[in-house]
Amino acid sequence: MLGLLGAFGLAAATGLNAYLPLLIVGLLARTTHLIALKAPWSALTHPVVLIVIGVLLLIEFTVDKIPAVDTVNDVIQTVFRPAAGAILFAASGNVISNVSPVLAMVCGLLIAGGVHAAKAVTRPAVTAGTLGMGNPVVSLAEDAVSGVTTFVAIVAPVLLGLLLLLAVWLFIRWYERKHSSV
Repeated sequence: MLGLLGAFGLAAATGLNAYLPLLIVGLLARTTHLIALKAPWSALTHPVVLIVIGVLLLIEFTVDKIPAVDTVNDVIQTVFRPAAGAILFAASGNVISNVSPVLAMVCGLLIAGGVHAAKAVTRPAVTAGTLGMGNPVVSLAEDAVSGVTTFVAIVAPVLLGLLLLLAVWLFIRWYERKHSSV
């Protein structure tokens, strides 16, 4: 269940920023055991792919802060954000193996596409309402939410496992104390 929620979280994060979740997943899969990617998704861990994603992230990070240019960027990203969501949802197939890869990609596409549509529709209102001064602030907030959502989607199962172990340990200690005083 947590794996499925993680897949939804990864897809939603790409609706705000296509490249940040891809870069985080690729780097974590390459350098840690927090996430394991099976082929063909393991290509995200290749150094050249990570560099390309990093360059694309830098471009998106920059242009998304500039009023009017961010609207053009959102039009361009209408293809890439849902595609990134489809990739990360399907890449989560290690955890949600009972789901068809095609269904996983469609789910990721719809989730990321929905989040992207909400962003693309509201951004012109931010530009108009703040005369463009709010764009960098809103964009940074979107980037932060995208990054945090990505980390939580990956780390939540690990944290839940640690909390479960802690709960078992506390229960054992409580049980031993209760029965040792009898």
